[in-house]
Amino acid sequence: MGPCGALGLGLLLLGAVRGAAGEPHSLRYFHTTMEDPGPGLPWFVSVGYVDGEIFVHYDSTARRYVPRKEWMAANMDQQYWDEQTEILQSNERVYRVNLNTLQERFNQSGGSHTVQRMFGCDILEDSTTRGYNQHAYDGRDFIAFDKDTKTFTAAVTEAVPTKRKWEGEGSEAERLKYYLEETCVEWLRRYVEHGKAELGRRVWGKEADGVLTLSCRAHGFYPRPIVEWMKDGAVQHQDTHTGGVAPNSDGTYHTWVTIDARPEDRDKYQCRVQHASLQQPGLYSWEPSESNLVPIMVGMIVAIAAIAIVVGVGFPIYRSHAGKKEKGYSIASAKDGGSNGSAAGSDRPVI
Repeated sequence: MGPCGALGLGLLLLGAVRGAAGEPHSLRYFHTTMEDPGPGLPWFVSVGYVDGEIFVHYDSTARRYVPRKEWMAANMDQQYWDEQTEILQSNERVYRVNLNTLQERFNQSGGSHTVQRMFGCDILEDSTTRGYNQHAYDGRDFIAFDKDTKTFTAAVTEAVPTKRKWEGEGSEAERLKYYLEETCVEWLRRYVEHGKAELGRRVWGKEADGVLTLSCRAHGFYPRPIVEWMKDGAVQHQDTHTGGVAPNSDGTYHTWVTIDARPEDRDKYQCRVQHASLQQPGLYSWEPSESNLVPIMVGMIVAIAAIAIVVGVGFPIYRSHAGKKEKGYSIASAKDGGSNGSAAGSDRPVI
């Protein structure tokens, strides 16, 4: 971080470092419920990511579903936030029941325990898609959904009753499959469209007090890359600051490197990314926009990712109408496949 204190721009890399053409996209939601989160910390947290960037947040303390990106605040109306809040408030109760159930199954009478969940979808470079829905208990795999076979895989003996229940219901697998293949992908496309001005950026910068702070950020990579700033083709080490390499909840990493420059020299700088997936290093320059928006970074989320906290969000079907913000939001019924296959306010998915 430079002396002007500016958060800089982002170089977005998913699954591997890639160029803009044919770039894949991802949508992930993480739910975590904690028996003993610690003083002042929420016991339930929900976080959503688009292309590795946090864009929505909810926790049991504030009890409101809120945007973490300006483009979300600008494109979703109040009805959207109110009804997503209602869904997540209902999910709080469901996950509390799940936590109690699993403590009984594992014959635990006390201590600190955690129920985790991750779900979402990817749009790949060839336009095909894939989806995920996984649960964990106390940091260990518990049960996962295979949308192609519409079956659940129990990772431990204690998950077998859940597998039998969800497969016995039948419709649970159908709802999840529909959500992952249809609803989730539709929402991912919409979110990418809303955030394309920011998500499509490779490098960000901010000028203050005569100093231009440029920042290059890489997300979703594995193994670790080399990210560095260059001026006139030469690697710059002086005045360069790195945020280190931090883990994401899916086993990949993210990092960022900033450098302070003279505003008149901005065209001389490029961010160079070297990675095993690249035949040649990628070079990215800053292209200022009118808004020059700076991404929001929340330190809490890095900590959550580091301990693989998993969160989920109930998702409805949207009906598009004219206007800047999307309107006509409605909570999906079970038939629609919203809320990961459950209607808002219902008791699914009860473990």
